[in-house]
Amino acid sequence: MPYASQFGHRGFSHSLFMAVVVALILTLFAKRLGASRQWVFGFIAVAMASHPLLDALTNGGLGVALWWPWSDERFFFPLTPIQVSPIGRAFFSERGLAVLLSELGTIWLPCLVLGLMIYKVRRNLTQRNTQA
Repeated sequence: MPYASQFGHRGFSHSLFMAVVVALILTLFAKRLGASRQWVFGFIAVAMASHPLLDALTNGGLGVALWWPWSDERFFFPLTPIQVSPIGRAFFSERGLAVLLSELGTIWLPCLVLGLMIYKVRRNLTQRNTQA
């Protein structure tokens, strides 16, 4: 499959349309998961959409086909602070380490801080509700 094809890397599978389609399909398993269909849909849609949005923040490749099937155009955000990851064995190199460090500062640490903040707020709300 050619890299630039709509079915190539960061093509149709990285579209917001596919995030919604996959989320809709996976709502069929909500009962098995012990969750509401709305929760499963929201969780999967956000998880699936976050990947191409983060890819649009990288500094390499051809961009992301966010609007497929309506457009084959690929996009990057104006700001691209995330180093594009080397593919294959090159990932285990000095450049691969630089990419991991870039992702640590631009993705993982902010997500960890946000997650801890959400946890703390939810914990405080739960404690207040049980005391009332």
